[in-house]
Amino acid sequence: MHRLFLFAFAFLFGIAAHAANPQVELKTSQGTLTIELYQDKAPKTVENFLQYAKDGFFNGTVFHRVIPGFMIQGGGFTPDMKQKETRAQIQNEAKNGLKNETGTLAMARTSDPHSASAQFFINLKDNSFLDYPGRDGWGYAVFGKVVQGFDIVQKVATVPTANAGPHQNVPTTPVLIESARLLPAKK
Repeated sequence: MHRLFLFAFAFLFGIAAHAANPQVELKTSQGTLTIELYQDKAPKTVENFLQYAKDGFFNGTVFHRVIPGFMIQGGGFTPDMKQKETRAQIQNEAKNGLKNETGTLAMARTSDPHSASAQFFINLKDNSFLDYPGRDGWGYAVFGKVVQGFDIVQKVATVPTANAGPHQNVPTTPVLIESARLLPAKK
């Protein structure tokens, strides 16, 4: 009986350890964040984000849109506001039950609900109007949350911004994403 209990415990612990959500360390010029990704709720979005991180795509991009009391957006532009070429757009997974709450990450997109590629944003407050079904029947797909370093996100939200060509709310001093790397799985 005791062995059976130990076996069952080891089996269940193994499943729990295996099912742990991946985490990404995002080093910025303002500090480091740890992001937990909800692979079970947004599998295509998380796979897409992780592939960009593994490819080093985010390294050297900036948070190019900062709106205090709303969100900070990054992952697609270089410090000189040149947009990086991305892979194919992904299917919108906003109908996953996750909400655009404070500290969550969601995919940025155009008015086309399925236009997300590399850019993401971090919600500075609860933005329920972005949740599925949203104003356009789709909403913005939440796929992760800042689990460490939200104070850094709040710090980024206070940087001075201005217009840069056709872009608005651009930090006057670039907030660089130095690196994005998948952290080793927790045991």
